[in-house]
Amino acid sequence: MSEVLPRTITRPMQFSGGCATGLSHRWQGGQYCSIMTKVGIVGCGIYDVNTAAHFGQAIAIARGTPSHPLVEPEDLLEAKIVDASPQAQAYGIEVGMKGKEAVERMLVAQ
Repeated sequence: MSEVLPRTITRPMQFSGGCATGLSHRWQGGQYCSIMTKVGIVGCGIYDVNTAAHFGQAIAIARGTPSHPLVEPEDLLEAKIVDASPQAQAYGIEVGMKGKEAVERMLVAQ
């Protein structure tokens, strides 16, 4: 049976620093995913860091590859962060760290 599109899935995700919300969105020919915390988002490359920064939002971006696309929020956990807004950087998020570590840093941010 093929997947019914479009579709959105939202689920709680537990981390050592607390709980976040994982989101996955799919439509014909595309998808994106993210993990939302109380202070910001760790997301795939569909998000624009400059727009988030303009509005004072913390966002850290990971990018998939054709052989390893980021489809489900769990895919972000091992993916490397390739960009982060100044607000995310203020929480200690750095380019090169894994998505899971970025989520953990957002979860303990005040």
